[in-house]
Amino acid sequence: SEIIDKLLYRVTRLGHSSSLVSCRVVQEPPEISHIPGGGTLGLRNVRRGQLSELERRYASHLGVSPRALPYTDVRYRVAESAESPEGLLKPNTLGEWLVFEFQHGSRMIPAFRAVELATTMRAAIFHYAKDPLPEGLSGHKPSGAPTSEPHVSFLPLPYVGFPHADGRLLGIAVSVPKMLDDHSREELYRAIGTWEEFAEPKNLKLNLGAKGEIYMSRVRGTSATISLRQWVWCRPSRQWTTATPIALPRHPGSLNRGTRNTRSRAWREADKAVAAACAHVGLPEPTEVVTNLSSFVVGGRTAALYPSFRQNGPGGRQIRRQLVHASISFDQPVLGPLVLGAGRFFGLGLMRPCDDTGEPSAETDVANG
Repeated sequence: SEIIDKLLYRVTRLGHSSSLVSCRVVQEPPEISHIPGGGTLGLRNVRRGQLSELERRYASHLGVSPRALPYTDVRYRVAESAESPEGLLKPNTLGEWLVFEFQHGSRMIPAFRAVELATTMRAAIFHYAKDPLPEGLSGHKPSGAPTSEPHVSFLPLPYVGFPHADGRLLGIAVSVPKMLDDHSREELYRAIGTWEEFAEPKNLKLNLGAKGEIYMSRVRGTSATISLRQWVWCRPSRQWTTATPIALPRHPGSLNRGTRNTRSRAWREADKAVAAACAHVGLPEPTEVVTNLSSFVVGGRTAALYPSFRQNGPGGRQIRRQLVHASISFDQPVLGPLVLGAGRFFGLGLMRPCDDTGEPSAETDVANG
């Protein structure tokens, strides 16, 4: 083992020169963090005939011209033991994401049109689903009443939290809760597969009527666009901030009208409503909640730019939900995705994890937009 360890010590990279590694012989294997098959993380692996393919390509580039190494993409999912470490809080929004990336010509939609995009995406997928829609897909019971069970949500992903972010929507995630029933899950996958099969050309299209069309494709493996990588939105963090505003589950009162005391009382109620939204997804009360009409992240759009969000209330009466941005802190790390509020199934209340400074982690944004 000493000889092998010395050889491993000299290994500086695996495959591409950017894949820097440090290799050692260990007596006890590390805990498994990822398992191949069925996940959202794509890792490159060798394929059948790898050596012959490398020799064939070398004859063309001779080690001088630009080249790409042959590989096959293997999807990995997070191991249960890695996903649930001790002391990690888990909301009931946990699950798998199916991410659809907008083509570059379709990346001009601002984040404040998130609900419109989510509603259109939902309708497009439901068009290919069989009736009657299962409860976990439609979000409604056969009677038409809202379901109390986990169901699928549609989350447009904005370009926010990076130094040059401008708030455009770069794609959309279909969030599949871990606790979703098998029938709903299978019907969702079947509907998406049917949509992809009939798409002409091989690009999926969202028709926005007079506002144009959006072309996109489902991400297989890891997207080159950083903002579409699930880890950006789902990594554990004690502090979270809104990428899209939260639709408060109860009305706090007037936030910008009336006397100073009236406004102060309304903002305190808004803070309490955000805390209640955390409890609704299975989280403890936050240690701190700060609300505002303006965004806390670079590229975020003020809540005032978002169209009013309304839901059916008792007797079919339409209830307008107040939209606010929020910065939320917990005493333990929370594992994402975290989506809060009354509009969480349509792209509102999408939270972004922050680092210890209170700023979203500063991955480079070269691959965004």
